[in-house]
Amino acid sequence: MSFSNTSVGDKPADPYKKANEDDPALETKVDDLTELIKACKFGMMTTHEAATSNLVSRCMALASTEAGGIDLLFHTNTESGKTNDVSNDPNVNISFLNVSGEWASISGKATIATDRDLIKEHYNPMLKAWLGDLGDGKHDGSENDPRMGIIRVKMNSATYALVAKNIFSRTAEVVQGAITGKPAHVNKLREISPSDVKEWRATHT
Repeated sequence: MSFSNTSVGDKPADPYKKANEDDPALETKVDDLTELIKACKFGMMTTHEAATSNLVSRCMALASTEAGGIDLLFHTNTESGKTNDVSNDPNVNISFLNVSGEWASISGKATIATDRDLIKEHYNPMLKAWLGDLGDGKHDGSENDPRMGIIRVKMNSATYALVAKNIFSRTAEVVQGAITGKPAHVNKLREISPSDVKEWRATHT
C-alpha cells in the first residue's frame, strides 16, 4: 500500500534524492559505509518491543564487523529487554549520525550469539561497568559471565549519505536552492540493495 497526495507528472517524485544520488562501485560503497560507521562507533538500534510491538531504540556501541564490513556485532546483556525483542522479531534497523550530518541506516536481521570463543574475541573489560558484578561468583561481568552475549546483525540493505562538499559550498547550495527552487546537491546519497548484499556475500565470508 503506497501513499500519494498529488501527481508530479514526469518530474522527479523526490528532487533531493535525484540531485544527490551517487552509485560508485560496490566495493567503494561498502568500504565507505564501513569507514563511516566505525568512525561513528555508536549507533541506534531499533527493534519491535516484544510486549507491545512498539518501535523502540537504544544506543549501542559497535563491537566489530563481519563479512567484509556489512554485518555488525554489538555486545549485549542476554537478560535485557532487547534480546526479547530480537527473539520475537529479528528485523532491526541500525542508524548512525556524525556531527557533519553524514548518516547511515542499515536494515537487517538480528540473532543472539552466546558462543564463548566469539565473546572472548570481542570482550572488553569496560563491559563490566554495564553488567555489574552480582557477587555470586558467576555473574561477575567477565568474559565468562553467562549474561554476556553478542547481537549479530546481518545486513539486508543500507542507505547512507556522505558530505559531498565543504560547509561553505553546502551553505551556498542551500541558499541557491531556496532562491531558485533547484534541489541542493550537498551529499553523496548511496544505497546498498539486497542484490548488492548478495553479491558481496558471495566473495566475503
